[in-house]
Amino acid sequence: MEIAEHITSLSDAGLSLAAAAEEAGPDAPVPACPDWQVRHLLRHTGMVHRWATAFVAEGHTAYHPDGGEPDLDDVELTDWFREGHRLLVEALTAAPAGLDCWSFMPAPSPLAFWARRQAHETTVHRVDAESALGGPLSPVGTALALDGIDELLTCFHARPKSRVRTGTPCTLRVRATDADAAWTVRLSAEPPQAVRDGEHAEPEPVDCELGGTAEQLYLALWNRLPLSAVTLSGDTRPARLWAENSGVTWS
Repeated sequence: MEIAEHITSLSDAGLSLAAAAEEAGPDAPVPACPDWQVRHLLRHTGMVHRWATAFVAEGHTAYHPDGGEPDLDDVELTDWFREGHRLLVEALTAAPAGLDCWSFMPAPSPLAFWARRQAHETTVHRVDAESALGGPLSPVGTALALDGIDELLTCFHARPKSRVRTGTPCTLRVRATDADAAWTVRLSAEPPQAVRDGEHAEPEPVDCELGGTAEQLYLALWNRLPLSAVTLSGDTRPARLWAENSGVTWS
């Protein structure tokens, strides 16, 4: 996906998140995050948006701490979230292609990194807001879902922070049934190592395969759908290992 496409996805997801959160109300529980109500979802995502905006708009070339979550609620909180989301979209849209700022995962450029990361951050939390509302989820387009799977497997969980580890090495394949795309993931005592099939040698035999549409896989790998929503074949242990240990905490 191109930077402009990521920015469009970010814009759409943030608007949908705010609308769903407003309708659900601040007290509504967020199913995928048992300790959260909608107010916590808005505070967290809004804080991340402002944190990202500071790097893009101010050009910090070293890590810069976030500003913390606000003590806001109800209409004030929703308005604060919408403002921060708008500022992020505007900063990314106005940023030069040669933007130099800090980032924390591989990408063609810092601008490409922040546009991609915030598109997926906001899409996943848009799903949280709609889940809290209890209605049907807005679809995640195939291209965005495939891009998000790739980011999650080859970048996000390749970092030392990943808790998806095991003393008994095993392999997992993630295969999108609605696209010509699959990834092989090696799980061990080290952070997961994932490669997109076809980029190197012929695909190797694996212990477990997850199959489903790109959207189903994207949401399942982010633990927004249960493993029962996708097809599992082989030894289910690698898939369960992922589901039990891939949750992300903000620190």
